[in-house]
Amino acid sequence: MSAIESVLQERRVFPPSAETMKAASISGMDAYRALVAEAERDYEGFWARLARETLSWHKPFSKVLDESNAPFYKWFEDGELNASYNSLDRHVEAGNGERVAVIFEADDGAVTRVTYKDMLQRVSRFANALRKRGIRKGDRVVIYMPMSVEGIVAMQACARIGATHSVVFGGFSSKSLNERLVDVGAVALITADEQMRGGKALPLKNIADEALAMGGCDAVKSVIVYRRTGGKVAWNADRDLWMHEIAQSESDQCAPEWVGAEHPLFILYTSGSTGKPKGVQHSTGGYLLWAAQTVKWTFDWKPADVFWCTADIGWVTGHSYIAYGPLALGATQVVFEG
Repeated sequence: MSAIESVLQERRVFPPSAETMKAASISGMDAYRALVAEAERDYEGFWARLARETLSWHKPFSKVLDESNAPFYKWFEDGELNASYNSLDRHVEAGNGERVAVIFEADDGAVTRVTYKDMLQRVSRFANALRKRGIRKGDRVVIYMPMSVEGIVAMQACARIGATHSVVFGGFSSKSLNERLVDVGAVALITADEQMRGGKALPLKNIADEALAMGGCDAVKSVIVYRRTGGKVAWNADRDLWMHEIAQSESDQCAPEWVGAEHPLFILYTSGSTGKPKGVQHSTGGYLLWAAQTVKWTFDWKPADVFWCTADIGWVTGHSYIAYGPLALGATQVVFEG
């Protein structure tokens, strides 16, 4: 049999305009080569400079990289920071509280704008509510929610109190959710009554109930439910709580829990298509720096830009380029429910 030769070869190159290259964060090949040369000369000094320029540290780090237990490298290990503070407080403190953080478009086209001041208050109230439920630094919280401002609030609230979140994509089954709840040892589950996709209401709370009923989730003491549609759901009065009810009476001031740079910010699981899902842990300092830096470099974000990442918060792309990277830079971003 003769080989098939493709005729669909695309060799054209479309370089950006000189004006675009000049305005870029890394403006042209000379600037790129200079950046590479700096990293090659002193890679620890290179990353130390970026970490100090890009992030706010509660306790400055003195050591950049610990390579003694490769490949389990440790970055900025003796430094302390908080991902939520870096995403919200410092922008408000800098006088940018009225800047729009999220332009949220719901499935039906309704648009809501949330400022950095609004987001900080919402995150603080929910973080206080989580603390009142006994959730503390180092606890694991599973988030099984639709694309929503509330989903971002839940992630940021966990980060604010030092709890490690594990987001499960809202399209996953009860079995997949149960596997992750059990493996991560979750003490709480944050979900929604339903989610909207293409004009259809799809269950989340009912699936969450099925997952919990499969067993192995005895550590889960609270199931917190975001009321998205008002759809009918089963209710366990000893365990289930409405997100809006527990947050509305809380203070909109919540001191962040300062954590070491190596403190686990989140655990995200592989899909499980080739075996048991495997949890991948991301620490706070190194992850947050790279998420912010790649928004600036790879997407060439500028303060006047409106950014949009089309991923779901259930994936690492949604973590990096919705929940943390853009907010760490003080960006305005679009978040779409569908």
